Amino acid sequence: MLHRGNACGEHISTDAKEKHLNPQEDNNVMSRIALITGASKGIGKAVALGIANDGFDIWLNYRSDHDAAKTTRVEIEKLGRTCVLLPFDVSDWQAVEQSLDPLLEQATPFVLINNAGFARDGIFGLMSDTQWQDVLNVHLNGFFHVTRKLVPHMQRARCGRIINIASTSGQTGMPGQVNYAAAKSGLIGATKALARELAKRNILVNAVAPGFITTEMTTRLPLEEYIKNIPQGRPGTPEEVAGCVRFLCSEMSSYVTGQVLAVNGGLYM
Repeated sequence: MLHRGNACGEHISTDAKEKHLNPQEDNNVMSRIALITGASKGIGKAVALGIANDGFDIWLNYRSDHDAAKTTRVEIEKLGRTCVLLPFDVSDWQAVEQSLDPLLEQATPFVLINNAGFARDGIFGLMSDTQWQDVLNVHLNGFFHVTRKLVPHMQRARCGRIINIASTSGQTGMPGQVNYAAAKSGLIGATKALARELAKRNILVNAVAPGFITTEMTTRLPLEEYIKNIPQGRPGTPEEVAGCVRFLCSEMSSYVTGQVLAVNGGLYM
């Protein structure tokens, strides 16, 4: 288990620490809560379980897989943490506001992890408007809608962590994934710009860029072909990605911001 410490380190006063125990008294006080988008399964689920094990309560967003979300909630609760399920589409700004506004009146999460995403691969010359727009809407607009809601609260609390799940595809590009690569590289650029903007408020913004990770999204891909290009000779696991996210949520990363932490077995260096 990573060192828990307190949510804002030395920036929390004695009075604020007392209010932290009852965040309803002051929604500017940072709470040991993590909001994770797209967290009902795959990398998002592994992250949720990992940081719950590190002492965070979870606001768990997902779009439509209610059964998977409920299963993840049970596993989080077995770790002794609370889990609030938030079914909404991150690309829908009205749904984002309706879901988050009531919660943000009560508490401010210390951590935001923008993980929601999906791929709609295809040859660029044959790519439809829908394939292009849907991927950018979830990855980039989703990041914007959710992060915009939390940043003012984090700024008032003067601390926080924002972690964006990018991709090796956004660093090096992949054929058949122009839409996905564009979205993930855009997310990396947004990470760096926002890190510069928020650093003086003690809000750290970083990205984690997974390579080929064994998830539901990659089950239909030709594994044998992909691992030929991975120096470690194997795909990664969601838990290995989660380990890097857990580091960025901990006090051990207190001087890390604007960085892209690659988790790819050497696929891209």
